[in-house]
Amino acid sequence: MTATTRPRVGFWLPIFGGWLRNVEDEGMPATFDYCLRVARRAEDLGFSTTLVAELNLNDIKGPAEPVLEAWSTAAALAATTERLEIMAAIRPGFRNPAVVAKMAANIDRISGGRFTLNVVSAWWAEEARQYGMDFVEHDERYARTAEFLAVLKGLWTEERTTVRGKYARVEDAYLAPKPVQRPWPRLYAGGESPAAKELIARECDAYLMHGDDVEAIGGKIADLRGRAAALGKTLTYGMAAYVICRDSEEEARAELARITDVKDAAGYAGFKDFTTMSQLERELTLRDYSVSNRGLRPNLVGTPEQIAARMRAYADVGLDLFLIQCSPMLEEIERIGRQVLPLLGGEAPSVASGGTAVAAAAPGGPGGRA
Repeated sequence: MTATTRPRVGFWLPIFGGWLRNVEDEGMPATFDYCLRVARRAEDLGFSTTLVAELNLNDIKGPAEPVLEAWSTAAALAATTERLEIMAAIRPGFRNPAVVAKMAANIDRISGGRFTLNVVSAWWAEEARQYGMDFVEHDERYARTAEFLAVLKGLWTEERTTVRGKYARVEDAYLAPKPVQRPWPRLYAGGESPAAKELIARECDAYLMHGDDVEAIGGKIADLRGRAAALGKTLTYGMAAYVICRDSEEEARAELARITDVKDAAGYAGFKDFTTMSQLERELTLRDYSVSNRGLRPNLVGTPEQIAARMRAYADVGLDLFLIQCSPMLEEIERIGRQVLPLLGGEAPSVASGGTAVAAAAPGGPGGRA
């Protein structure tokens, strides 16, 4: 990140019907129509990326509430947007890797080279039970992910692919057409355990982080940058964040107080699984959990000028991409797009796909839960 570039700002697609575990109705229904309205308006305003999380149960509003399926939603967005990077989460435990490689190549072609993947090794044991997934222990999930990625990369780049692993097996497999992007659609991933970091540095192209303060994020970037450099690689870096933008700091703080009034709500059903099935570097509180992905820790709360200054501070320590949440999404995307994005200055960085180059046919930069 240089002084003449600014971080990209993307957003989580609101497939859950909201982001707040303490607010029952956020006025943003879990429908494709609403998601498409958000995506198209965000694209017009200059947002770079949308992340489509992959969960079969709703871990924001509660397991009995509706949630959209990620990959069919991503394919529909690919056909109905023009510039957005469409990042779909993928969880190896729920998917056949060869079929995923085929689906991803197809969506990448539909989008003209705008499709990317967020690889999530999964954490929700109850969801796995309900949907028949073989839930394995933490480090074993990353071993399974490594084999999954070997199948994807092989099918995207080789004429024929054979992988004979413990979790993934393909024999002399053929895939055509290949993705538009070369050598493959960008692979994002997140995780805080040693197993996760080792896998990401070795196999992925970008590191996604939960929200945290500038010092902590700078330390995480330095750590992964060193791991990647030892392998002759360069990664890019993204972070989740919740944004509250208001005309005055007092108004923003009043909204923050409203949404963090912790209640006994259905949205907390996955809290125990998330904190016990994941290896987290910092203790997660119920207040943190009131907004998903530790989105309040970056403190993007205040006036447009305060938020933009805070974003620039993250860019200074190496952050390339913000993936924001806000509520209600359509109204707040409008406010942030008009009032915050113009204050970031400089040129938006161009990110080559897959760590090397993107095919000339791709019209834009490359584009679960992290």
